[in-house]
Amino acid sequence: MAREPKKHKRKKKLGAYHYVSVVFSASLALFVIGLFGIMVLQANRLTSIIKQNIELQVYLNKDLSNSQRNRIQSELTSSSYILKEDGVTPITFISKEEAAAKFIEETGEDFSEFLGENPLRDAYTLKVAQEYQTNAQLDSIAQQIEGISGVYEVTYVKNLVDSINSNLAKLSLILAGLAALLIIIVVLLINNSIKLALFSQRFLIRSMQLVGAKGGFIKRPFLSRALMHGAIAGLIASGLLFGLKQFANARIEGLEQLQQQELILALYGILIILGALIAYFSTLRAMNKYLRMSLDELY
Repeated sequence: MAREPKKHKRKKKLGAYHYVSVVFSASLALFVIGLFGIMVLQANRLTSIIKQNIELQVYLNKDLSNSQRNRIQSELTSSSYILKEDGVTPITFISKEEAAAKFIEETGEDFSEFLGENPLRDAYTLKVAQEYQTNAQLDSIAQQIEGISGVYEVTYVKNLVDSINSNLAKLSLILAGLAALLIIIVVLLINNSIKLALFSQRFLIRSMQLVGAKGGFIKRPFLSRALMHGAIAGLIASGLLFGLKQFANARIEGLEQLQQQELILALYGILIILGALIAYFSTLRAMNKYLRMSLDELY
């Protein structure tokens, strides 16, 4: 009876550790940190939109001529604290007639019937740039505008500004803490996955040392594969994030308006680079550890 030919086990190639679990773990970890990054970007965008709606109401003296109103508007437009959107200064003029018509429409009461006149004033509504939106700066701006000849009064919702600035400070601290915690968890998870994967190659590493291979020669294939596997994990995480983003945009109305595509693309690039770097340095650390071990410590 003929003997069956022996099946030879395929020899392990230097640096060719079982990488599927490493890529999977790294992809999952990078996906979580990428999801957090998208949430931060959207929160910043929402904050920016809210701040863009903080307005100053500049009420004018009565019986001003058109030239006087134009002079006031020109002074306001040239001010450095005014928000400019696409190079355009958004200053809106509301006449007292328009203000009265809006009041009557909203309340259903015509005050001119019992007052005999329109007590409202012509006004300019303007938006302030974000860097000037602290209470102290807004108070200073209001006093500066009230010093313009023809301006009666400047008002803004102080409680709203207080609430926005206070909540933003708290939110920034919370997000910074969560970001630091997530990065630590991601680094530890990827590092441990790579250490476990390299554990199976510790004897192959020692064999290379025994035949005279230098440390740099032994580490080179491991490090090059680590860079590749980390980048692949970043690509997978970016693909998952893109799919989740598209699904969320289709389900949640208005969500896409909070997304800045150029920043999200930059985030995808950061995930790929971050994955490659974490995998590289985790592998380098593990390799240095195994290269320094004695034979007894390898068992």
